[in-house]
Amino acid sequence: MVKNDRGFQILAHVLLILMGVLVVFPILLLVMASISAESDIIKYGYSLFPKHIDFTSYNFIFSEGSIYHAYLITVIVTVIGTVASVIVTTMISYTLTVPGLPGKQILSFYVLFTMLFSGGLVPSYMSWCNLFHIKNTIWALLFPFIFVSAFHIMITRTYFQNNIPQEILESARMDGLSEFGIFFRMVLPLSKPIIATIGFMKALMYWNDWKNSLYFVTDKQYVSVQALLNNMLTNVQYLSQSMDASLGATDMVNIPTLGIRMAIAVVGMLPMIVLYPFFQKYYMEGLTVGAVKG
Repeated sequence: MVKNDRGFQILAHVLLILMGVLVVFPILLLVMASISAESDIIKYGYSLFPKHIDFTSYNFIFSEGSIYHAYLITVIVTVIGTVASVIVTTMISYTLTVPGLPGKQILSFYVLFTMLFSGGLVPSYMSWCNLFHIKNTIWALLFPFIFVSAFHIMITRTYFQNNIPQEILESARMDGLSEFGIFFRMVLPLSKPIIATIGFMKALMYWNDWKNSLYFVTDKQYVSVQALLNNMLTNVQYLSQSMDASLGATDMVNIPTLGIRMAIAVVGMLPMIVLYPFFQKYYMEGLTVGAVKG
């Protein structure tokens, strides 16, 4: 029995190490390619050990002065949007756990319905622009994600049901504490894992979003960093095709089109990779506990 357990542990560690390598290797290769000389990439292909270090790709990206403003806009939107989304999501989820709440079944069905069916792009665009008038405002980057994900509501509700004793909440109600008081003073302090989980998910959604900028923003003042990087990538691809057709492949070395593509990916994902270790503990706990069927 001990030998079998030891064999299982060895196999599990080998598989986890292999999976870790498979996850880390593409990211490391991406970073190395972004600082490789364009001529080396064309001649030798991608490598973990660049023959010549070259930061021309990053110079090209950060020479665009608007990227700093786009970073600022994205950080502001991510922070405000994540906090607002977490508050709205947890409040709705808590409401669905209150015993005897009138209309709770209807509200639960409505949440589930929105997870299965969507109104589509055109009705959403018309609603946001014609009813809420958010076009070319910072609200265009905030509102579409603040109005919560049904999946996040489901896992948060499950967490509340499985991990917060109803006896404590009933005692608080008998002592005269309001539902808002129970929510903010008792439920939220006991829900750090699930809050960190949905908070990190929402932060990823806000940080990686470029479609809202594409749909609702034409004013460069409110363009997100992902939308700006996407525009850069499109311009680089167009420039690459134009040069390939008119000047020949040998002249393309002057503009590091391959390296720029890699550098754009690094610039876009690096902040979230840096933040993830700080949320990993709560994130994993929230996923495993919140996924248990209540």
